[in-house]
Amino acid sequence: MVRLLNRFLDDRAGATAIEYGLIAAIISLVIITGLLSSVGSSINGTLTNLAGNISAK
Repeated sequence: MVRLLNRFLDDRAGATAIEYGLIAAIISLVIITGLLSSVGSSINGTLTNLAGNISAK
């Protein structure tokens, strides 16, 4: 049992997979944030234009 526990504690493969997962998550977050900010500005402009057209009638 002790030998099995030592093998588990010495195994670094799981830690590497978690690190890659965290890196992928951070990169995805940066990409999504960038897309939302650019698309958000476009949507904001469209809705402002629409609101102006509605209030003018």
